[in-house]
Amino acid sequence: MRISTSFLFDLDGTLVDSVYQHVLAWKEALDEEGIELSVWRIHRKIGMSGGLFTNQLLRETGGDMSNERVERLRRSHARAYKRLHAQVRPLPGAQALLAALTESGTPWAIATSGRMETAAVNLEALGVDPSKTVVVTRDDVKYAKPDPDLFVAAAHRLKVQIEHAVVVGDSIWDMLAARRCRALGVGLLSGGYGQEELERAGALRVYEDPADLLEHLDEIAARP
Repeated sequence: MRISTSFLFDLDGTLVDSVYQHVLAWKEALDEEGIELSVWRIHRKIGMSGGLFTNQLLRETGGDMSNERVERLRRSHARAYKRLHAQVRPLPGAQALLAALTESGTPWAIATSGRMETAAVNLEALGVDPSKTVVVTRDDVKYAKPDPDLFVAAAHRLKVQIEHAVVVGDSIWDMLAARRCRALGVGLLSGGYGQEELERAGALRVYEDPADLLEHLDEIAARP
């Protein structure tokens, strides 16, 4: 099937099974700083920008969050996540989906709120070479999700119009970012958010995982 739409993918929970590894890594980093936060509350924040994550921490814990402490948390999380790298796997159908889009000549890119130091683990597991693929990380933009900067930057690098792109993500933060740049949001359940949550955040369609999306690609992809 020849497709004229372009695709912008989130990474964690969308193409790779890594959300809960991030949760555990953040839990370890927070524990080291003596910050009490339940695991389920951490999960609800995966996918948002580091700045928003910090603001949420301040609201929920009332603790001091200096720039130095934020940087320590970031470094501790990265170290803990890298130790879990062997657990990170592509989600079902992820590699086949990207291969099908490539074969059909459909432009696609990856846009992740993570920095390259952690995204590199996921890209390696997925078999994606960032030197040959458009990959936009938190290092490349001023604001991350739910701001749309990551997806806008990815579309710009693909030389496609963001309004004609499909944003695929697993979290409400992806869907909110898609709405803000007027892209079509498609949600996946593989990151732990529910269908109703994703739809309320702006997802036009919701699928189980990349394999399910690949099977129903004709429902969302414009054909010339």
